[in-house]
Amino acid sequence: MMQAEERPAPFTDSRRLLGANPYFSGVGAALEATLVPVMPALIDAWRARVARARTALGWPDAPTFAHPHAGGATLALAAPLDQLFTATDVNEWAWLASAAEARVDGDYPRFHAPAFAAAWDEDAAMHTLRELARSEANPALLALAQAANAQRVALLIGEDDFALGEGNGSRVFPLDPLPDPARIRWSSLHDVPVALVTGTNGKTTTVRLLAAMTRAHGWATGHSCTDGLFVEGRQIASGDYSGPAGARAVLRQPDVQCAILETARGGILRRGLAMQRAQAAVVTNLSADHYGHYGIYGLDDLARVKLTVARVLDRGGLLVLNADDPILRAHAADVTCAIAWFALDHDHPLLVSHRAAGGATCGVRDGRVVLGVGGTVQDLGAVADMPLSVGGAARYNVANLLAATLAATALGVLAATIAEVLARFGSAHADNPGRLQRWALAGVEVWMDYAHNPDGLQSLLDVVGAATRKGRLGLLLGQAGDRNDADIRELARIAAHYRPDHVVLKDMPAFMRGRAPGEVASILREALAESGIPATATAYADDEERGARALLHWAQPGDILVLPVHGKAARTQVSILLDRMAAMHWAPE
Repeated sequence: MMQAEERPAPFTDSRRLLGANPYFSGVGAALEATLVPVMPALIDAWRARVARARTALGWPDAPTFAHPHAGGATLALAAPLDQLFTATDVNEWAWLASAAEARVDGDYPRFHAPAFAAAWDEDAAMHTLRELARSEANPALLALAQAANAQRVALLIGEDDFALGEGNGSRVFPLDPLPDPARIRWSSLHDVPVALVTGTNGKTTTVRLLAAMTRAHGWATGHSCTDGLFVEGRQIASGDYSGPAGARAVLRQPDVQCAILETARGGILRRGLAMQRAQAAVVTNLSADHYGHYGIYGLDDLARVKLTVARVLDRGGLLVLNADDPILRAHAADVTCAIAWFALDHDHPLLVSHRAAGGATCGVRDGRVVLGVGGTVQDLGAVADMPLSVGGAARYNVANLLAATLAATALGVLAATIAEVLARFGSAHADNPGRLQRWALAGVEVWMDYAHNPDGLQSLLDVVGAATRKGRLGLLLGQAGDRNDADIRELARIAAHYRPDHVVLKDMPAFMRGRAPGEVASILREALAESGIPATATAYADDEERGARALLHWAQPGDILVLPVHGKAARTQVSILLDRMAAMHWAPE
C-alpha cells in the first residue's frame, strides 16, 4: 500500500529490455523518471544505489544509462538474463530512494507495496531484492544462452516455449523443463540471413521490396511489417507486427530461409530487439515523429534509437544509411560496423569518398540506378522505368529502391536479380498495398497512401502534383491520437500549404489512443483555419472508409483525391471499393 498522502510515483513505464536496445547491447530494465528537472546529483545517487544492489545480489558489473530530457529522464541498467523482473525492482527502488532522499518536490511520500523494496530502508530493501532474485534465478537458462551464443545459434524466448536457431534451422522446446545443452544436437540448428529496416518513413515499402528481391534470389522469405506477418508473400497474420513479437514470429517459421523485419521505434524502446544477429540493417531517414514518448524530444534522440539496429549486425554485416539525411551523417561516427551509403545523387561527396575508401554505395546517375561495390559500378536500370518511382517523381521511393538494393547486396542477392525486381516491383497494386496506389476514374485521379506524418504527407502531395494542379484537390486528413497537439497541427499546416478545396477530417477508430471521437479532427480544423482554409471547406467522418466515400461523392472530373489511409481494414475496403468503381466505369455525378 502507499503510505502518507496519495501521490503519483515519480516514474512511469518501468519495463524489461529483452534484447539490444538504445541504452546498451544486452538485456536489462528501464524506466521513465517524471521529475523535472532531473539534476545530475540525483542521477549520481541512482547510479550509486544500482551499484550497491548489484553487489548485494552478486551480479557482475554492467552498464547503466541515464538520459535527462524535457519530460524527466530515462534510466536503464543492464542485468543478467534470468533476473529481469528483479532488475525492474532494483531500478524502481534506486530511483525512488534517491528521489526521497533528495526530498524532490517537497517531502516525498514513502512509496511502498508488499514484496517491493522499501525506498526509505536500504537494509530491508536489499533483503527484499535478494529474495526476489533468488526466486527468479534460473541457472539452466543462463547455461542454455551461453551454449547458444558459443554455437552462434539464436535463442528466441516466448511465453511458454523457446526456439533455438531461426527459420528452417530452428527447433522449438518447452521452457519447463529446459533441455540440457549437452544433449542438444547443435549441428542440426542454424540461423538464417536477416535484414532489419527502420527509419521514419519508407520502412514497409523497403521491407516489401527487399523481400521480393530475396524471393527472386530463391529463398523462402518471411517478412514482418505494420500490415502483418508474411511467408513467401502469403499473409499468415494480420496486424501491426513491426515490433519484436513480429520479428520472433517470423524467425520461428519452420520454412523460412531469410527474414526481412520492419523494426519500429516503439518496439525498440519498449523491449529491445528480438534477434541476436543480422546481416544487414537499413535506416531509411529521420524526421520529427512521436516526440515526447520514452525520452524522444529531438532528431538526435531519434537517431540514437534507430541506430540500435547496428548493435546486432554480425561480423561482416552492413549498415545501410541515407547520405541525404544530415542527422544520419552526423551520427554515423557513433557506430563501429561497416556502412553502405545511398543518396539520390551517385556523385554525392560522401558517396564519392566512401567508394574511394572501398565502401559500398548506391545512387542515381544520369537517371539510372548505379551500384558501387568492390571498386566496380553496375548499372541497374533507368529510374523512370521502375514502377515504384512513378516515372521518377516519387523521390522518396527512389531512395527506398536504393536502400533495398544495398541491403539485398549485403545478403548476397546478385545485381542482375536486383535489377529484375526493380524493373517490375510496384506495377501491381498487390506489390505494395496502401502505398502510393493510383486509380483513374472517369477523369478523377485517386491516390491512396500511408502518409502518416508531415514529411510523408508533403512528399505524397508533391508526387501527385498538388501544387501545380489544374483541377480541385480533395484530401482525407487525420492523425493517430498518440501524437501531441503540435504534431497534429503541423500536419494541418502542411496540408494547408497546398490549398485543398475540400478536406474530410477523419477519425481512425483503431488509432484513437486515448483521444475522444472528433478531438483530433477539431485540432486539425482549427489549425487549417489558422492557415487560411475555411471551416466550410472541411467535413468530418467518424472512420476512414466513410471519409473516402465522402470525397468520392464530392469529386468532379479533373479533381485529384488524396487518401492517406492508415487502418489495414479500412485500406482493404477502400481498395476494394476503388477497384469495383474502376471495373464498373464509375463516373462522378
